[in-house]
Amino acid sequence: MIAMDDNNDGYLLLINNADTVLSGAQAGREYGVGQGEAVLITASEALKITGADWNVCTTVAVPRATLMRAFPQIDDRLALKIDAENEALDLLNRYCLLLETGRPLASPDLITHATRTIVDLIGLVTGAKGQAAELAGQRGLRAARLEAVLAKIADNFANPGISAQGVAQELGLSARYVHDLLQETGISFSERVLELRLQSAHKMLSRRNNVDIRISDIAMICGFSDVSYFNRCFRRRFGHTPTNTR
Repeated sequence: MIAMDDNNDGYLLLINNADTVLSGAQAGREYGVGQGEAVLITASEALKITGADWNVCTTVAVPRATLMRAFPQIDDRLALKIDAENEALDLLNRYCLLLETGRPLASPDLITHATRTIVDLIGLVTGAKGQAAELAGQRGLRAARLEAVLAKIADNFANPGISAQGVAQELGLSARYVHDLLQETGISFSERVLELRLQSAHKMLSRRNNVDIRISDIAMICGFSDVSYFNRCFRRRFGHTPTNTR
């Protein structure tokens, strides 16, 4: 995951994904990071990393000016090993995976938001100090947790038993916190689930190869347990009945 234009003048968060140890030294400190652990290094200084013949790692790169502007004392965090159990590191991993596996961001506002979230999480991962770090940590955690909640909903909306309580439990959050996160987006949990189900049903009904599938079966596949309720919601959302969509 690269969030910079020039890799020769920036900070690199190196996350070891292999079961071997990656060793190196920088800023007068020696480090050795095992599987799942991480370390912040800078590409603007001479760097040598040793490991096995085959190493697997994730590198999150951020421009020096960007990270320094957010955390002026970030150099104090160089070459300090970050534990694999670090919650912010786990969230950063998941957030980067979400960005890499989804469609490329085109909106400048979204790119700025994603970059700021990554920077905020790096500050939290490394234990950066000060008021700026505290605020960034709050923003970063909240944004990453929201993305995790949205991903869970997108993956499981067709499950008739999906609930805010269940999503919260899977992510180690409270149901109240999940509702608060979604409230900030302007769309509640139930509204988001309903919209995803309706959009999925509309796509299935619009496909010619699904003409032999009964409308009631499509409704069930998309998570609806009541066909009459599905018909009412579908007509209210799209202005016509499921039958007219075919």
